[in-house]
Amino acid sequence: MKLPLTALTLAAMLATSAPAQAFDYPATRKAEQTDVYHGTTVADPYRWLEDDNSAETKAWVVEQNRVTEAFLQAMPQRLPVRRLYTELYNFERFGVPFTEGGRYFWSRNDGLQQQNVLYTAKSLKDAPVVALDPNGFSKDGTVALTGVVPSRDGKLLAYGVAGAGSDWQTWKVRDLATGQDLADKIDWVKFSGASWTADGKGFFYARYDAPKEGTALTGSNYFQKLYYHRLGTPQADDVLVAENRDEKEWGFGASVSDDGQLLLINVWRGGDKNGLMVLPLPGGAFAGGKPQAITLAFDAKYSPVEVVAGKLIVKTDKDAPRSKLVAIDLKNPAPAGWKTLVAEGPDAMTGASAVGGRFLLSYLHDAATLVRVHAADGQRLSEVALPGVGTAGGFGGRWNETETFFSYTSLTRPAEIYRYDVKTGKVELFKQPKTAFNADEFETRREFVTSKDGTRFPIFIAARKGLKLDGKNPTLLYGYGGFNIAMTPAYNVTAATWLRMGGVYVSASLRGGGEYGSAWHDAGTKLRKQNVFDDFIAAAEWLVKNKVASPATLAINGGSNGGLLVGAVTNQRPDLFAAAVPQVGVMDMLRYQHFTIGWAWATDYGTSADSPEMFKALYAYSPLHTIKSGVNYPAVLVTTADHDDRVVPAHSFKYAAALQAADTGPKPKFIRIETQAGHGAGKPTSKIIEERSDILAFMAQAMKLEVK
Repeated sequence: MKLPLTALTLAAMLATSAPAQAFDYPATRKAEQTDVYHGTTVADPYRWLEDDNSAETKAWVVEQNRVTEAFLQAMPQRLPVRRLYTELYNFERFGVPFTEGGRYFWSRNDGLQQQNVLYTAKSLKDAPVVALDPNGFSKDGTVALTGVVPSRDGKLLAYGVAGAGSDWQTWKVRDLATGQDLADKIDWVKFSGASWTADGKGFFYARYDAPKEGTALTGSNYFQKLYYHRLGTPQADDVLVAENRDEKEWGFGASVSDDGQLLLINVWRGGDKNGLMVLPLPGGAFAGGKPQAITLAFDAKYSPVEVVAGKLIVKTDKDAPRSKLVAIDLKNPAPAGWKTLVAEGPDAMTGASAVGGRFLLSYLHDAATLVRVHAADGQRLSEVALPGVGTAGGFGGRWNETETFFSYTSLTRPAEIYRYDVKTGKVELFKQPKTAFNADEFETRREFVTSKDGTRFPIFIAARKGLKLDGKNPTLLYGYGGFNIAMTPAYNVTAATWLRMGGVYVSASLRGGGEYGSAWHDAGTKLRKQNVFDDFIAAAEWLVKNKVASPATLAINGGSNGGLLVGAVTNQRPDLFAAAVPQVGVMDMLRYQHFTIGWAWATDYGTSADSPEMFKALYAYSPLHTIKSGVNYPAVLVTTADHDDRVVPAHSFKYAAALQAADTGPKPKFIRIETQAGHGAGKPTSKIIEERSDILAFMAQAMKLEVK
């Protein structure tokens, strides 16, 4: 008979080499549930955990958290890691400023505030005042800002809020002079911001129909619609601007041009290929009408930059995998007439903005940022002087403005905010955080790893100066590898805390991301997804071969698509790691498309219904379906949240249940389920500190790393 799982018995287990059965995991009922995919029968005994509203699922969550909390509480590393994480998190942080209506706006957090506060000032020399403080929205800090958009005159502020980390947003309007909200209220907004018309009488936004009762967090999101809301009117009277009743996957993003005369509409349907439409706004006002298509071929990515002298400037990877800048004559917008302003180069163009009569183009050179300045005719003029080899972002503004702001960060350098004068090219420091982390004690280097098929990719290694290469260093390897998202070196408190604990932090730029353009992304999608896992395994093997770490001192971590990465790689090479922490991961690759926005990921993953070949590929790496029984696994801590309506928690629930049921050796296999939280956005500071310090403490325990 097994003893009750208490902190006392857990402490004893942590100090000894306990057998697998010593962990008294909660019993998880197995149901007789099977599906047939192209002639192959697949069991799904934990399907019932997909019902987040059932009493049985809720009871399962409570029991899993009880067991996990007892384990975490007994770890001697938990409290010292949490103290250190809190110390390093407690520093003043700033967002990148932007201007509107003669005002500057930027966010700030004094260190441990649950949510960032929005400030405004008439000039950079004036003392800023609070424009909006979301910390008063809820007692526990779980209601967060999702977006802020001032009107063109700077008098009104449209802002979105979301509760408990959900993707669902409610948008409101605040009078900045009085600090009071108007009566306007917009519900059921998801995957959308807001864009004001130049006359200030309303804004564009996209929303879905209200979900059926009980399906808000799991039901599929289809048939998004673009609306115009006039101030002072109820949402029911909002004007429908665009929809497609024949294409349920269409979604809409809208922005008004700098001159206020044109609405630019990005039409998306999953993945990074999209369509582009425009709608005239005569006199800067919305007068109705039907949007005109520029392209609806969905054959490439089209990102509108600005309207300049009657030409729509667009960044696109059409016939240019690393992207280029083109000019489209709005009087004759047929693709045959498009003119290349800035041709594709050897580096991937990742961003473009139009400020001060110039185009500021961001590139990645081996996963580090470069920013080049081009004239209105496309001629290259100069390069923005960045502080070092790292990651820069921002550079927003309008065509007639002369300044912009950007942030710069590296693995060991917290984000600093700079002002850039477009006319002179001068870069000035605007805000610099002060933190207890001493970057001078550490260094970052870029190395290149060769994958299984000979592909070369960069990894960034941060460590204390004078690192001894003896294979004994506690090392945390982080990756993502998907959706054309580039993993570039950037400071985060998790990495800083691990470094202060005596560890090495490594970030890998894998295929599937956007580090080298669309071809690099494509090489890690669908039938080529295994390339991503091979890259990550190669990075781990490189660290072992070069005596940075050993399998006894190497942990892996990733979230969302990165959680899928960690789950798949753990199943493929359980011998290579001491600990694995998949966060909010996509773990059931045969059914992911049936929940919320999951269908939109098919452009990266493919689906089990596509073809026998696609099913076979998914089934071969799906974390839920490839757990190896009879093999010793690393310590595994699965993390998710009860309000995650991006990657629904059922993925992690089912994976954890299957992992606990399998014979995977004596190391712990737990799941940590955060309550009143979602996929990650808007999570309050207290929950961030608790969750991420628990992750680091769990890794330290698996490596027998002492933390004082």
